[in-house]
Amino acid sequence: VQLQAFGGGLVQAGGCLRLSCAASGRTFSSYAMGWFRQAPGKEREFVGAIKWSGTYTYYADSVKGRFTISRDDAKNTVYLQMNSLRPEDTAVYYCAAGKRVVARPTEYHYWGQGTQVTVSS
Repeated sequence: VQLQAFGGGLVQAGGCLRLSCAASGRTFSSYAMGWFRQAPGKEREFVGAIKWSGTYTYYADSVKGRFTISRDDAKNTVYLQMNSLRPEDTAVYYCAAGKRVVARPTEYHYWGQGTQVTVSS
């Protein structure tokens, strides 16, 4: 599976963005999809993930209630809708594919290249 994340940009605090992650490969629908982020000087951080069936999502406490993950298997795409953005959400955002909805990045086998999100105060 090859992944490509896009949709990042510069937004003011309180604004919103939607990231997309396009996947190639016929087995996309069998993978759980996760979103992670990494700010400068910090470790990669789990944001959220969605089960292969789309019936279960799991979010980090820091984004719960503000971010929503969805997937469209017909388009081989997973989305991260980010609302009420804060300056501390500034990071490079990565999508990843794995077998389970978990927070550990080592459980994900395929990674996209990342897209920059910058939230200004």
